[in-house]
Amino acid sequence: MYINSPGGEVYSGLAIYDAMQVLKCDVQTICTGLAASMGSVFLTGGTKGKRFALPNSRIMIHQPLISGGGISGQATDIQIEAEEMLKVKKNLTEIIAKHCGKSYETCLADMERNKRMSPQEALEYGLIDKIIGA
Repeated sequence: MYINSPGGEVYSGLAIYDAMQVLKCDVQTICTGLAASMGSVFLTGGTKGKRFALPNSRIMIHQPLISGGGISGQATDIQIEAEEMLKVKKNLTEIIAKHCGKSYETCLADMERNKRMSPQEALEYGLIDKIIGA
């Protein structure tokens, strides 16, 4: 699975991630350019030992965000959405921690803001297993 993605809609991304996890075959992931946000979840969600990045690619993890147009609605509705966003944040943090072998607390702190990594940094973090062509 070649990945060059700035990320995207979280629920659609989680559907792809879940499909990757239930496949009986190995899923090889290769970052070609950028694996950010949900793209980084796809990258690290590949089969352990088969998660790669090219030498000039970039990887970025962070907490989920709401984008576009601002937030509007009744206070109760905004609270409901905020609670859902916190559940998604917890879910994504657990996924990253599971695949990179770091503690939940470490990943939570690292994902508080955009954490951008070179392939070498992603390798050391545990998001990938090898840099191709390095």
